[in-house]
This record gives sequence, structure tokens and C-alpha cells, in this order.
Amino acid sequence: MSALSIDDLREMCSALPRVTSDFPFDADTLVFRIHGKIFALMSVNPRGAPPSITLKCEPTFAEMLRSTYDAVTPGYHMNKRHWNTVVVDGTMPPPEIEDMIDHAYRQVLKSLPRSIRES
Repeated sequence: MSALSIDDLREMCSALPRVTSDFPFDADTLVFRIHGKIFALMSVNPRGAPPSITLKCEPTFAEMLRSTYDAVTPGYHMNKRHWNTVVVDGTMPPPEIEDMIDHAYRQVLKSLPRSIRES
């Protein structure tokens, strides 16, 4: 199974409706947002390590993913209950990672006011 690249991850996140991205913390950490709320973060310069992405996640689902995949750990520098970090080293099927990105996006989208969600 081939691993996804940083560009693949960036494309998956950016393809979702109304997503913006920026570097609010430093020149290395790319943040993806929906209406200003973060749903994903990733380093654009993993320095020889496999890429990783940190994703918002429903707490029960987050625990299930951690117990299923060695590549999924509690979110690095984030609230461990609501965030997972996924090391994209080829051990997880790419469609599963894409589903996790979609889940993170939906988690944040559903927290937005109804008027914004429906626009």
C-alpha cells in the first residue's frame, strides 16, 4: 500500500467546500479551516519523517481509530480527547485517511451556526 504525500493530503483538505488554509503558527504548520474553525493541521516539512496530519474527531470514534491503527495517536499539541494525529506511512488505506479528513470537516461544520451551515 502506498503512502499519501503532503500534496495529496493538502489536496484532500482543500477540495472540501469553503475550506481555507493558512500558516498562523509558523512557516511549517499548514492549518485548514471551515469558516475560521480549524479541522486539520499538518507539517509541510516533515524533515525526512513520513507526513502526518492532525484531525478533529468525535471522542468515541477517536478512541476506536487509535485502538485499530498504530498510525493513529492522540493529537500532538492538541486536546487529546478531540484530536488524532495520523502518521501517513502507508500502513493505513488512503480511503480511510480521506474518510477521517471528511469526518474532521463534518465535526467542525456541524458546530457552526445553522445559518452558516446552510449557506
